[in-house]
Amino acid sequence: MDYAGVVCLEILYMIAFLALTSAGLAIVFGMMRVINLAHGEFVMLGGYTTIACYNNGINIYFAMLVVAPVVVGLVGLIVERTIIRFLYGRMIDTMLATWGLSLLLIGLVTLIFGNTAVSVPAPVSGYQLGEYQMGGYNLFIILITVALTLVMWAVLRFTRAGLIARGAMQGPDVVSSLGYDPRKIYMYTFTAGAALSGLAGGVLAPLTGLLPSSGGAYIAKAFITVITGGAAVVSGTLSSAVVFGTVNQLVSFAAHPVIGELAMLALAIILLRLMPKGITGRFFRDGT
Repeated sequence: MDYAGVVCLEILYMIAFLALTSAGLAIVFGMMRVINLAHGEFVMLGGYTTIACYNNGINIYFAMLVVAPVVVGLVGLIVERTIIRFLYGRMIDTMLATWGLSLLLIGLVTLIFGNTAVSVPAPVSGYQLGEYQMGGYNLFIILITVALTLVMWAVLRFTRAGLIARGAMQGPDVVSSLGYDPRKIYMYTFTAGAALSGLAGGVLAPLTGLLPSSGGAYIAKAFITVITGGAAVVSGTLSSAVVFGTVNQLVSFAAHPVIGELAMLALAIILLRLMPKGITGRFFRDGT
């Protein structure tokens, strides 16, 4: 019974991990159709921001929940104003530009922090589940992801800003005729996506040591989750995170974590072959 509880909690944690690291990309790629190959580096920047703040005496919760998304959001704003705004509708050019940006960010972080692993202690202690010792910080990540998902859904579904943003992505001419500037909406949306990436990096920083190349560990899973989920930002990301997180952890417990990663990749290929428009394109066509 205790082992079943451990498996369930680990599955929930993996679902939360995938949803959290994919949230920013779901906004930038799912809504705006901008292929941001620097997404992993945005997450990495959030982690380094949290570590730098903690080392300078700033409260770790304030660092990861406020400072990290603000700093990375500002970086996203600068990137959008200087690079991305000239490349909307040119996906290949966007890929090349953001790939170059990812290399630049890795180089800058290496120059500032060096090429050795840095970390920050988890602010939540572990707990005992039967005969198993569990990480309490995993529960914190699950709660943060639930809260973030609810906020994203409420903003996109019920607020005027969310309605305008979704409208601008689907019909910029219509939104422009209503008096809104689509270019400013793109700017705010990209900045929000970058800030969500920074939040993910900040929250995940206490789990593992960070390297300037750590972004590569996030971007592949984030793209698989967002593309398989389909166009709907919240329901698509959440549904694919549930599917992949469950499969990954069940196979990992039954065989090996590497086999779990391979099973997730194989499942993504099968799902995209059967549902080219993603899970929400097949089952939740009117979802948010």
